[in-house]
Amino acid sequence: MKTLCLLAALTLAGLAQDAMNNDAVVKMVKAGLGEGVIIGMIQSQPGYYSLTPDDLVKLKDAGVGDKIMAAMIAKTTGGSSPAAGAAPAASPAPADSAAAGGGAAADTDLPKDPDIGVYFKRGSEWEEMLPEVVNWKTGGVLKHMATAGVVKGDVNGHLDGVHSRNSLKSPVEVVIYVQEGVAITEYQLLHLHEQADSREFRTVTGGVMHESGGATRDVIPFEGKRVQKGVYRVLLPGTIGAGEYGFLPPGAGTSHSSASIGKIYTFRIVE
Repeated sequence: MKTLCLLAALTLAGLAQDAMNNDAVVKMVKAGLGEGVIIGMIQSQPGYYSLTPDDLVKLKDAGVGDKIMAAMIAKTTGGSSPAAGAAPAASPAPADSAAAGGGAAADTDLPKDPDIGVYFKRGSEWEEMLPEVVNWKTGGVLKHMATAGVVKGDVNGHLDGVHSRNSLKSPVEVVIYVQEGVAITEYQLLHLHEQADSREFRTVTGGVMHESGGATRDVIPFEGKRVQKGVYRVLLPGTIGAGEYGFLPPGAGTSHSSASIGKIYTFRIVE
């Protein structure tokens, strides 16, 4: 015990002579100093910390805890001056493309505690757009049935019920949280055709339509603005008109001669 205390005292005394850095923090951790002691040193001593993603991974591998790394980040971003002769502190990498493009303020008008999915604006509050089940049939009756001349003979998506539970007014504003590795361009905005007790649409999802003629007639072009990593804001103009619509996420495909189910985020625009 006395040996450990002596080692800690010698470590602190040595660090007090120079500016703190990543190596100094790792040295204190490996010396067995408590988390509170290390955080106190970070907060009270001048220091220069390199905090790129690779540096943070190395710190984690060296046994540095999250609270200690948070203190290092707070010290660096808090504007404290490094010791004389130390290199200027590196600015943390921007969290999103908006921050990288000219220092624009971060978009804070976003849903609270979101999961992957679609959220719509109702008044000043964000609400989750709960998905509906879509039935895919690429063979058999549904593909060849006549449906009042709307999408005759080429139906490949079918939803029960004539209306979505989400009734919105134009202009419609949504925020889409995508899975890692997925781009907003992989989502499709579709116009759903109302039937007596269902809605139907046609698309090229899953290779259902191998010919190009009419296969994208229900697809509506839209643009999504990236506001954070994996987060896109979409504003739909009032020109798309009243009716039933849905955002179809990627990966809802089906094989050429089978039936399956997927999901689609639906909404209804009312005048």
